Amino acid sequence: MVVAHDKPPRLTARGLGYRHGRDFTLQDLDFDLSAGDMVGIIGPNGSGKSTLLGLLSGLLRPDDGRVLLDGRDLAALDRAEAARTMGLVPQSPELAAGFTVLETVLAGRFALMGGRMFENAGDLAAARKALDRTGLTDLANRPAGALSGGERQRLALARALAGEPGVLLLDEPTSALDLDHQLRVMALLERSCLEHGLAVCLVSHDINLAALYCDRLLLLARGRPVASGPPPEVVRSDLISSVYGVRVLVDREPVRGRPRITRVPPTYDPAGLPPVPPSNFLKNA
Repeated sequence: MVVAHDKPPRLTARGLGYRHGRDFTLQDLDFDLSAGDMVGIIGPNGSGKSTLLGLLSGLLRPDDGRVLLDGRDLAALDRAEAARTMGLVPQSPELAAGFTVLETVLAGRFALMGGRMFENAGDLAAARKALDRTGLTDLANRPAGALSGGERQRLALARALAGEPGVLLLDEPTSALDLDHQLRVMALLERSCLEHGLAVCLVSHDINLAALYCDRLLLLARGRPVASGPPPEVVRSDLISSVYGVRVLVDREPVRGRPRITRVPPTYDPAGLPPVPPSNFLKNA
């Protein structure tokens, strides 16, 4: 199954597979991410979402298949070369507690600095722009260790944006954020795709937020692709109910007309509500 686009892909995976011990964590996955794309990876716990992101970023090496970055095998690129094109925001970012917010963001420029030991005016300008875009300008001189969880998550995003990547991979970028900053971060990513051609792939447990902003979604279950395409083709009551093992109702949210799920409590059983479709996805999970 291919998550495809009509533009040449920046990031491509073909026949991707990864084993943990004797079992596959991810299997038979094809993937394309082009400039201007915003693709969301969704699925229940243990479905392979973070593993896929690790393979796409080069932190993990596939057991089957390969990943291409701008047509070149990612495994053949040294880390610095890949970092000049691709940024990664992990779910639990490692931040040096004694560094200031500005110093942390400047670290995102390291791959672009070459042999320079110190930042120049261009590095500082890029770092301050990233702080402004993530709403952290007023915290520039605060130690990273003094930030809240949500501020640390935005700082990790600012650090990645300071490197001016063409491809950005994010693992649960809004999980520690309040409602306001969830929308701000997703809107920032959307604008970066539309205005600057950034290629974004993000993992999210928030199906409604992913459907509201992403151009396309990839639904995984037990390491295999189940559905991919525009949100209305993926966020369907039969698919979501079957993969997650819960009953959901799907309608259209009123702002953008994107699909929206409502979870049905298991004790609630009004007449006419469809049952959970029979599923093989959760067997032996």
